[in-house]
Amino acid sequence: MSHGGRLAAKVLKAAGVECVFTLSGGHVMGIYDGCIDEGIRVVDVRHEQAATHAADAWARLNPGRVGVAVLTAGPGVTDGVTGVANAWRANSPILVIGGQGPFENLRRGSLQEMDHVSLMRPITKWADACYSTARIGEYMETAIRTALSGVPGPAFLEIPMDVLHAPVDLDTVAIPRFRDPRVASTAPAAIVDEAAAIVSGAERPMVMAGTALKWSEGGPALRRFAEATKIPVFTNGMARGQLPMSHPQFFNRSRRDALARADVVILAGTPLDFRMKYGGSIPSDAKIVQLDLDESLIGQNRAADVGLVGNLGANLDAMTDALAGGVDASGHASELRAIEDEAEAALAAQLNSDETPIDPQRLCREIADFVATDDRMIVIGDGGDIVAQASKVLKVPEHGTWMDPGPLGTLGVGMPFAIAAQLSHPDARVLIVYGDGSFGLNGFEFDTAARFGLPIVGIVGNDAAWGQMMRPQAMIYGSDRLVATELATTRYDLVVEALGGHGEHVTEPGDIRPAIERAFASGRPALVNVEMRKDVDGMKGSTYV
Repeated sequence: MSHGGRLAAKVLKAAGVECVFTLSGGHVMGIYDGCIDEGIRVVDVRHEQAATHAADAWARLNPGRVGVAVLTAGPGVTDGVTGVANAWRANSPILVIGGQGPFENLRRGSLQEMDHVSLMRPITKWADACYSTARIGEYMETAIRTALSGVPGPAFLEIPMDVLHAPVDLDTVAIPRFRDPRVASTAPAAIVDEAAAIVSGAERPMVMAGTALKWSEGGPALRRFAEATKIPVFTNGMARGQLPMSHPQFFNRSRRDALARADVVILAGTPLDFRMKYGGSIPSDAKIVQLDLDESLIGQNRAADVGLVGNLGANLDAMTDALAGGVDASGHASELRAIEDEAEAALAAQLNSDETPIDPQRLCREIADFVATDDRMIVIGDGGDIVAQASKVLKVPEHGTWMDPGPLGTLGVGMPFAIAAQLSHPDARVLIVYGDGSFGLNGFEFDTAARFGLPIVGIVGNDAAWGQMMRPQAMIYGSDRLVATELATTRYDLVVEALGGHGEHVTEPGDIRPAIERAFASGRPALVNVEMRKDVDGMKGSTYV
C-alpha cells in the first residue's frame, strides 16, 4: 500500500509535469514524498506568491503543459492568491493544489482551516475539493484538462490532509490518460472568406497580435500572413516575440499613428481592454476582424465586423490562403516605417547620454545592446517605468522570450518567473529588468536561486522612487507634496551578496556593460544595481495613463 500523495505525484508525471513549486507545509508533504519516486523536482521558494508566479511562467514556457504550485492550507493558499490572479488575467494554465485540515474535522476549526475553494473560484476556471483518496487522479485530470482547454487559465484543487495521506493501492487505482485539449479548430470557410474580403479591400490595414496568439502557438502563421500581405504588425502581451522584431513587418513605435489612420484592424488575440481604450483607440469607421479562442471574446467592448473563432494560427493560415496574394500593404507599411525611424532618431540623444546620475534611457540602451548579443536569451520585465522604457528599446531575442506580468500589472514576478525559466531552459541566459520598487516584493527569491544554483542576472534601475506614481503625483499635487512614492537609494546588490549571490553597484554610464558582463561571468545569481536619475517634475519618461 502507498498513500494519496504518491498517487498525486504519479498523476502529475502522467501529465508531463517536471517540477512543482512550493513552500514547505505539513498539509501537502505527501506530494513531496511522491515526487521523489516520480523524479519530479520540488522547488521550494521563500513565499507562496513566488510559487504561483513560477508556475505561471513554467506554463508560458512549455505550451500544452500546466505549471504546478503546491500550497499548504490557510495562509499558504492565501499567500498564493496574487499569483493565481495574475495567471487568471494572463490566461496562463496552472494547477494549484491546496492543502486543507482533516476532512473528518471539516468546519470544526482545525489548524489553518478556511474555505479555499470559494476564495479561488473568482480567479480560476475551475475550483473544487477532493474528499476521496481513490478519486485524486480523476479530480486532477479534470483540473488540468480545464486549465488547458478553451481560453487557458488556472485551476485549483483542494485535498484535505487525511485524504491526501490515506493509504491507497497504486496497483489497482487508475492513472488517468492525458490528451492535448487545446483549441485546434478553424473557423468555417465562409467566415474566413468574409474576413478575407474585408482585408483585401483595405488601404491602411494593421494587425494587433496579443496573448491568445501565443497560446495558439501561432507565431509561424503570423509571419506567413505578414510576409504574404505586407500588413504592419504590432504586438502586445505575450505576443511580443511571436514575430521577430527584426522582421520588416514588425512595428512598435508608430502604433498610435497606425491606429488613427487604420481602415481595417485585425485583432489577433488582442482584447479590447484598457490597453486599447476598450476599443476607443480604433477609429469609429474602421472595420474589425477579430480572431480569438472563444466566441464569448468576439465583440467584447466593441462589435467586430467578422469574428474568427478557433486556433489563431490555423485561422491566420486560412486567411492567408483565402487572400491568395491579393493584398499588398507595403506602401502603407513604408509610411509607418518613416514614422518609426523618426521616433528612433529623436530618442537617440537620450540613449547615448553620458550624464550622471545615469539617464534611464542610457541604461535601457546598454541592456538592449547586451541582449542583442544572444538570440536565445530569456528577458523578464518586473517594474513600472523602467520596464516600459526598456520594452521600447530592447528587441526580444529571435529565439528567446520576453515575459512580463501581463494585464494585471503585478509587481514581483521577476525572480519567480526567472527561476521557472532557468529550470525550464538550463542552457539559456536569463535576465530580469527590475524597477527598484518591484525588487522589494520578491527579491528574497535570490536565496532560492542561490540554493538551486541558478545563475540568473537582474538589473535594477534604481531611482529611489515608485517613479510611475511619483511623477503624476507631483504633476497633480505638486512636487512638495510627495507621499508614499519615495524610496531610499538602497544597496540591493549587497542584499543579493548576503543571500549568496554576486553584486555589482554602478553609478557611471560607462560602467554598465562591464558590470553586466561580470554578473553573467560570475556563474551565480547576480544583481547589477544601477543608480539612475530621478525624474520628479513633469512626465519625462513616464508611461502613466
